[in-house]
Amino acid sequence: MDNDRLRVAIFSDSALPILNGVSVSIDALVAELRNQGHSVHIFTARYPGYKDPDPNTYRFRAIETPISRGYPVSYPPFYRMLLKFRRHEFDVIHTHTPFFLGMVGFRWAESHDIPIVSTYHTLYDRYAHYFKLLPHRYVRFRIAKHTNFYYNRMDHVITPTDASLKWLRRHSVMSPVTVIPTGIPSAQMMSRVEARQSLNIAPDLKILLYVGRLAREKNLGVLLEMAALAFAKDRSLRLWLVGDGPFRDECLAMARRLAIGDRVRFVGFVPRSEVDRYYAASDLFVFSSITETQGLVVQEAMSYGLPAIAVAGGGASSSIVDGENGFVVKNDPIDFARSTLNVLHNDSLHARLSEQAVRSVRNQGVPRMCNDVVDVYRQVIVGKTKRTKHGSYAKV
Repeated sequence: MDNDRLRVAIFSDSALPILNGVSVSIDALVAELRNQGHSVHIFTARYPGYKDPDPNTYRFRAIETPISRGYPVSYPPFYRMLLKFRRHEFDVIHTHTPFFLGMVGFRWAESHDIPIVSTYHTLYDRYAHYFKLLPHRYVRFRIAKHTNFYYNRMDHVITPTDASLKWLRRHSVMSPVTVIPTGIPSAQMMSRVEARQSLNIAPDLKILLYVGRLAREKNLGVLLEMAALAFAKDRSLRLWLVGDGPFRDECLAMARRLAIGDRVRFVGFVPRSEVDRYYAASDLFVFSSITETQGLVVQEAMSYGLPAIAVAGGGASSSIVDGENGFVVKNDPIDFARSTLNVLHNDSLHARLSEQAVRSVRNQGVPRMCNDVVDVYRQVIVGKTKRTKHGSYAKV
C-alpha cells in the first residue's frame, strides 16, 4: 500500500441519483477522497434509466419491490460483480448499509481478508412499518438483532452523532465507534433576491421550507398540522416541501383535509444541484422527522443562514442550539407553530438566529469529515496488519 494513497471500495444500497442523506454524504465523501488523491470505487444498486458519469461506479442488478419504491434492491447471483471486484486490490471496504449490499461488502471483506469500516446512518428500526405483513414489534426486534450482528463484525463503525452512538451501545454493539458528523458542502454564492425571483416567490411571502423524503417515518402529519395553525395567524406564510416519496398522496390528502392546499407546495424531486436555490430563497427551515441520526438537511439549511425549528428526537435536533441557531420543539403542532411564528414575527431574533446558524456549521465542511474518515481507514489497516503478522486475526 502506498503510504499516502488508499484504494477504497464503497458499498451502499442507495447512491445518486437517489437523493437522501446517505447518498449525499457518500457523494461528498467520494469527491473529497479523490480530491486528496485516493482511489475510490462505488458498488451500488442499478437505478432504472440512469447512466453513471463515473466510470468507477459498478451497478448490481436490482429490482423495485412493494416495500422499496424508488429504492431498487440488488439480487444475486453476484459472481460477475465479484470478478470485477477482484481486479482491484483494495486497502479497505467501507459499507453504508447493514442490509443487501452491506452484507455483500462484509462477506467479500471476510473472504478477501480486507479491513472493513461501516457508517451507521439511520435508526433502521423506525422503518418497521414498511413490512406490513409482519407484526410491527417482531420486525423491530429482527432489525435490532441484525444491527447487533452486523456492526459487531465491523473492524470500526462510524456514526454521525452522539445520539446514534448511544443507540448502538444500547443495542450491545461493542465494536470501536467514532463519531464523525457528515460534512456539508460549501454554500453556493447565490443572492436571496435572485433565488426568489427564479422561483417566482412574491416579495411579501415568507417561505417555510422542508427538504427530505415524503415518508411516513418523517412525521409529516405534525408538520402539516403546524402549518395549518401558523397559516391561521399569518396570511403571508407558505410551506414548500422539496422531495418525493411513498407518502406523497397521503400528504396531499392531509393538506386538502386541513384546507391549506392553496398555501402548500409539493415541489417534488429536485436534482441535488438545484436544492441550494430553495435554501437561499426561504425564510425558515422546519423539520419534523425524529428518525434521523444527524439530519444533514438541517445543517445544509443553516449554511444558507436559515434558522431551523425541529422536533426533538433523533439526531436532527442535535444540530440546533436552542435559542442560538433555531429552536427544538415538542412533537406537538401547537408548540411547533408557536415557535415558528415567534421567529418569523421578531425580525431581530430572526437576524440573530440566521447569523448564528451560519457560524454554527462553518467548521463542519467535507474536508474535515474526510480527514477523520481517512484516519479511521488507516487505523483499521494498521490493526489488520498487526493481527496478520501475529497470526491472531479471526472474525468473530
